[in-house]
Amino acid sequence: MTYRSFISASILGLTMLLALFQLLQAKETRQIQLRGKLLTLAGIPLHIGKPMPNISLPDLSLNLVSIGSLKGKVTIISVVPSLDTAVCEKQTHILSERNNGLDKKARLITISRDLPFAQNRFTREAKIGNLIYLSDYREGRFGLETGLLIDENRLLARAIIILDAKGIVRYLEIVPNLEQLPRRKKRSRLPDLCSKYQPVLFSYITFQP
Repeated sequence: MTYRSFISASILGLTMLLALFQLLQAKETRQIQLRGKLLTLAGIPLHIGKPMPNISLPDLSLNLVSIGSLKGKVTIISVVPSLDTAVCEKQTHILSERNNGLDKKARLITISRDLPFAQNRFTREAKIGNLIYLSDYREGRFGLETGLLIDENRLLARAIIILDAKGIVRYLEIVPNLEQLPRRKKRSRLPDLCSKYQPVLFSYITFQP
C-alpha cells in the first residue's frame, strides 16, 4: 500500500467513525418541541422499575422535602415548566380538581422551577390546596437527575411521573410538545400500579379529551 493510499484509507476510516459517533449521539439525544423548535433534554433519564432519585426540594414554606423518601402510598408527580403559563396552570387545575378522589388516596405533587414564593402566590390565586408544591429553582438538580431539564432555557419539561408506595418509578410520560397537555387516558388502567401496589386509578385523571 502506498503512502497516499494509506492516508486515503485512514481519512475514510476516520470519516466513518465520525459518522457512526454522530449517529449514536443523535440516537441518544432526547428532544421535545416548543413552537416548532426542537429542545434538548439534559440529565440522566428516569427508568421504569428503578427507585426515584433521592432529591430534596423546598416546599412552599422553604422546608426541604426528600422525594426519595416519599413512601407509604402512591405518589403522582406533575412536572411543569412554569405555573405562570396557561397550559401549566390548566394541567395543575386538572390534577387538583378532576382527580376523582385520588387526592384522598395518593400524594399529588407539582414540581416546577418557579420560586416557592411564585408557587405560593399561584396556589392562593388558584385556590388549590390539595397539592404539594416543590421548587427546583436552586440548581435544577431535579431536572438533571430525572433527565427533564431543558438545556436551552433551563426549564423543566412537561411530564407525569408515578411512584408506587415503595418509591419505585412505575410510569413516566414526557410530553413531546410543551404546548400540549399530558395524554393520560381512562382506558389505560395501569393494572400493576392499581392492583399490586395500591388501589389507585390515576387513569381516571384525563388531561385531554
